[in-house]
Amino acid sequence: MDEIDFKAIEMLTAQARITWAELAIALGLSAPATAERVRRLEADGVIKQYTAILGAEELGLNLTAFIAVTLDRPQHRQAFLVQVAQTSEIQECHHVAGDDDYLLKVRCQNTKHLDWLLTERIKGITGVTRTRTTIVLSTAKETAALPLPAHIDYEE
Repeated sequence: MDEIDFKAIEMLTAQARITWAELAIALGLSAPATAERVRRLEADGVIKQYTAILGAEELGLNLTAFIAVTLDRPQHRQAFLVQVAQTSEIQECHHVAGDDDYLLKVRCQNTKHLDWLLTERIKGITGVTRTRTTIVLSTAKETAALPLPAHIDYEE
């Protein structure tokens, strides 16, 4: 990957609906060359998918929470992950180190909806022995954009 690839990724992250012509101008390439670069990034798995980012509150999902989940035994992992994949309220699922096994990010309408999600969906999964829930009061930053290597400034 070169600087042009990183610039294309940065622009597509900010505006996925940009036209080939607009992207080509910004990259200093022809539209066909730009399309070929983007297709290569897709084929290489650098660009996984294109999606619309929805306003959770505008859709009535006013409550965000993080739920730490502890499983009884490793053999319960697969059934847990299947249920997680089928639960639309769960936006993210991370296998973590530490006292818990998984950390879930969920979006709900309200506390009653969260109570149902915890009681009926998550705690009802065989092998779930404990949950700890943290309700988000406000969000200062939330992004799907990744830090691109060309823009990371840190000392080793």
